[in-house]
Amino acid sequence: MDILQKMLERAKQNPQRIVLPEGDEPRTLEAANILLRDKIARLILIGNKETILRMAAEKGYEHIKDATIFDPATEPKMKEYANLLYELRKAKGMTEEEAAKKAQDPLYLGCLMIKNGDADGELAGARGTTADTIRPAFQILKTKPGVKIVSGAFLMFTPAKQLGEDGFLIFADCAVNPCPTAEELAQIAVSTAETARTIAGIEPRVAMLSFSTKGSAKHELVDKVTEATRLVKEMAPDLALDGELQADAALIESVGQKKAPGSNVAGKANVLVFPDLQAGNIGYKLVERFSGADAVGPILQGIAAPVNDLSRGCKVQDIVQMVIITANQAIK
Repeated sequence: MDILQKMLERAKQNPQRIVLPEGDEPRTLEAANILLRDKIARLILIGNKETILRMAAEKGYEHIKDATIFDPATEPKMKEYANLLYELRKAKGMTEEEAAKKAQDPLYLGCLMIKNGDADGELAGARGTTADTIRPAFQILKTKPGVKIVSGAFLMFTPAKQLGEDGFLIFADCAVNPCPTAEELAQIAVSTAETARTIAGIEPRVAMLSFSTKGSAKHELVDKVTEATRLVKEMAPDLALDGELQADAALIESVGQKKAPGSNVAGKANVLVFPDLQAGNIGYKLVERFSGADAVGPILQGIAAPVNDLSRGCKVQDIVQMVIITANQAIK
């Protein structure tokens, strides 16, 4: 967990303005009190101010007073945000009336705050779906230059210290893209390598996973991973990456030496890129449940500014950890 501790310290040293659109959601409010108490971030809570303060008083959350509470019903700045949304979306047919109504949606409002320079990042999803969180980010913030796809990575803290980086690995994409093309898979790999460097602070060794290792099986699904590997090597020639690799060849040194001799990644990968969402989502959940690993995420990658998603079943500590991660993305 040293990686999380380093992220915590980095966030405290440079507090970021993080928007929590679900300001009156009970777990979010409790997490906000902890974050403010420990001076981890400067928080903006969206919601009815009276309701938020009443809930905080009932629970004894005395640090909520240090948050900025943005109430769309009373804030004069709403007109400015509505105008911004109209300018961004009028080419797509949005009217001024539609923009004024849509800006009232806290998920749109949070992204508008970031776009306007009034916030550094956003975390949501305790109430809504991943699609609800990502859609406004796509429309308002868009993707990073040169990136066309958003993906979701999990930080996996496992008890298997012989694997990855002292038991730490990053899995992607486990949250967003059901069936990425070879080009999209290549972008996911590059984005995840960036997450490894800038968020986790490790030098990535990326394995492009498949049910085949170096041509041991022939199938169009294997061809996709092989092509993605070729594309990544063109996009990021200095990146330590190899594929296609089976999971054991990627992680176990003795297996990697047999199946992919001479590889600079086989047997020592710390970043695993799964061929599709079914494999990635099933894979991280199996590791989490069977090994007792801590899975932190998903961290959304590829958006032009930090916007992250929560599970609707999240715990208070999950929200605290994801705010820390969002802050680190903003600092980067």
